[in-house]
Amino acid sequence: MRLSSPLPLVALAVLVGLGPAAAAQVESASDSLAVDTTAAALDVVVDTVSTPAIDPPRPTGPTVPISLAAAVERALSTSEEVQLARAQVDLAETQVDQAYASLYPQLSANLGYQRTLASQFDTGGGGFAVPDSLQFDPDPNAPLEDRVRYLEQNTPNAALGALGGLFSGLPFGQENAYTATLSGSQTLFSAQAFVGTRIARGAREAVAYNETEEVADVRLQVEQAYIQALVASELVSISEAAIAQAQAFLDQQRLFLRAGRASELEVLRAEVELENLRPQLVQAQNAADLAVLNLKRLTNIPYDQAVELTTELALPPSDALADVDLDPAAETSQRAAILAAEAQVGIREQQVRLQRAAYLPSVSLSTSYGQTLFPSSAFAFDTDPRTDWTVTVGVQVPLFDGFRRRAQVAQARVELSQAQLQRDQLVEAVQLQVEQALREKRRAAALIAARQTTVDQAARVYRLTELQYREGLATQLEVSNARLGLLQARSNLVQALADFYTADTDLARSLTGATGATSTFSMGGGAPLADPVDLAPPAPGVPSDGTPLDGGADGAPNNPTPTGNNTPAPTDG
Repeated sequence: MRLSSPLPLVALAVLVGLGPAAAAQVESASDSLAVDTTAAALDVVVDTVSTPAIDPPRPTGPTVPISLAAAVERALSTSEEVQLARAQVDLAETQVDQAYASLYPQLSANLGYQRTLASQFDTGGGGFAVPDSLQFDPDPNAPLEDRVRYLEQNTPNAALGALGGLFSGLPFGQENAYTATLSGSQTLFSAQAFVGTRIARGAREAVAYNETEEVADVRLQVEQAYIQALVASELVSISEAAIAQAQAFLDQQRLFLRAGRASELEVLRAEVELENLRPQLVQAQNAADLAVLNLKRLTNIPYDQAVELTTELALPPSDALADVDLDPAAETSQRAAILAAEAQVGIREQQVRLQRAAYLPSVSLSTSYGQTLFPSSAFAFDTDPRTDWTVTVGVQVPLFDGFRRRAQVAQARVELSQAQLQRDQLVEAVQLQVEQALREKRRAAALIAARQTTVDQAARVYRLTELQYREGLATQLEVSNARLGLLQARSNLVQALADFYTADTDLARSLTGATGATSTFSMGGGAPLADPVDLAPPAPGVPSDGTPLDGGADGAPNNPTPTGNNTPAPTDG
């Protein structure tokens, strides 16, 4: 077997710009030089060029079917983002309760026992000691005049003598004391407390709107992830159909080669085209696997769990493709994000009032009722309790704090201005988002009809070109171009559908209201996409005149040579 091959000569003829007839003559001459090249050698070359596809590891276990609606529902019930948003709402509820607590009566009770080990009021005699010079001790046996004179001179000392017995019963220095106290207070007027409740209610309203926005974001992510998974799966089917078409064409060329009606160059071209399609299939499979993994991540499905997407990528109905006239300014007025920004502006306004309320006085009412018992021992309880009950009305008036309040009011006004500017920016951004999604949806809707027509035309062109090639009226390059055009047309249609449904989800997301209504996006509803396998060419072997391909007695085909000109078919020399 010689090492010469017709491939370099034919390739040189094509590169220098020779016409189809001249290239065919070069091909015929090169076949004469390669008379010893057999089909077995071709099989060796084919086996050397072919690259086996590497299948990525697949999930094991039973397959779980999941639709688009089920994926969204699962994500909303298990998403950490949604749970965090709901926790923020619960936290805001507690803050509202705390703000209102300052307006309600405050009651507290206290019960205690006190044991005095040493006291500064303890004189050691059980009472108050009077000095000897101040003692009042009249002599009953003295004459009357002396007794009268003593009384007139020492009457004040009689009061001092009773002073010791008076202090002996007071609570000062008592060894044992039981005390039970009930205290209460009520705010009568406090501007800061009243404003604080309004701020808490505004914060609760804002976080409720934020929860709605978070739910809408999760819904959008799941819907778009599901769309991407469907698109990737459809591209895998298109790549597989393209490989099936290329494989069928290669099998046909090998039949022609064995029958002496095709050259090695045509077979090698078909083989190269087939091998060039395999990396696209691997790339599409990797993209499909990653898209499914992203969907699993959003819906908290285990990594090793196999899933089946039950919602099909179908054409949208005609009413969904119809143009929609929306006013972005009117449609976004009830957007949850804008309402949350409005609530933030309201909070900042209340913050200004809160700082200004610091100039006003506050009035409160408080009372304390207590019972105190002084027993002779810790557990005697042999004395009567003593009552202590007070009521107080307090007024607190701020006078001067070094201009701190004035600075706080100015700061609150600046923060209010910032909140208003941020709200205005958000309104403009949301309106732009609605406009962009609406225009993208219109563009994708216009493309879908054009792409669908292009797919039908490309499929017909491929079938006719393949038929012409079998009848000798088309070249192998024309068949390859037709196959490539069909593959590109189907890919363009799928991409147009992906753009349309993605824009539809973006539009539904941008119009999310305060109530968090279900998204208006819906997948499909129209005619299903054509199966890529249906676009594969008919099985080769029967020409248009009905004569079998291997109709000759020696196995040679009866149809003309597929070279696109009148050049005789290459022979074995």
